[in-house]
Amino acid sequence: MQFARINDVTIHYQVIGAPADRPVIVFANSLGTDFRIWRDVVVRLAGEFAIVLYDMRGHGLSDVGQLPSSIEDHATDLAALLDLLSVKDAVICGLSVGGLIAQSLYHRRPDLVRALILCDTAHKIGTAESWNARIAAVERSGIGSIVDAIMERWFTPAFRRPESTAYAGYCNMLTRQPVEGYLAACAAVRDADLTEIAKTIAVPTICIVGDQDGSTPPDLVLSTAKLISGARYEVIRDCAHIPCVEQPEALTAIIRTFLTSIPSGEVSP
Repeated sequence: MQFARINDVTIHYQVIGAPADRPVIVFANSLGTDFRIWRDVVVRLAGEFAIVLYDMRGHGLSDVGQLPSSIEDHATDLAALLDLLSVKDAVICGLSVGGLIAQSLYHRRPDLVRALILCDTAHKIGTAESWNARIAAVERSGIGSIVDAIMERWFTPAFRRPESTAYAGYCNMLTRQPVEGYLAACAAVRDADLTEIAKTIAVPTICIVGDQDGSTPPDLVLSTAKLISGARYEVIRDCAHIPCVEQPEALTAIIRTFLTSIPSGEVSP
């Protein structure tokens, strides 16, 4: 395991190398998860691309850090990690809150971003009322009290079968996140409105969404794609909010096609 002290926060990360002439893909995970959600995509891309994975503050094995924290704080963490690793011109693949972090990183440090893959995310996610209700429920009764409602948004009914051991495992992943870190990230998403930032994005971008996503529905993701000049838009069938878990083959194919379609001068390691 690899750890770094960044902005007074211990960050858990992993680097998977590739030949020096290959692009670097950085994966940013979603709310209530850690970087293990990317495994089934990473195993399909390893060797073809260099890969950086990390647990954002308050998740996985990373510290919660000073509270409150904002999407800008998360973007600053990622920028510092990439500086530490001497990574520039990276392809940033962010899922849900990870997509907000990716957009904010582009705004703060465009030198680090060569392309964006925005998975099941948007320029603004949810309403203040919905996030405040979730925060209150977790403060009152813990993360376990919201698992069923969250899983209905994360996964399709076909994935949520009672006999599915994978489904049980992802329920465990959610409930075992640090409560303080989860609540801080909820508040950060609630307070983030990147509408104006999205309009300024000028690198190759693709917006991807599951056709049954209950957290960032296709119409919302499409509205984000329309804000970004030249952005592409893809819908994954039979998939909800976490395509890297539910449809990793389809997501990997989209990522690979997107990157190979970018002129070689626009994506470099």
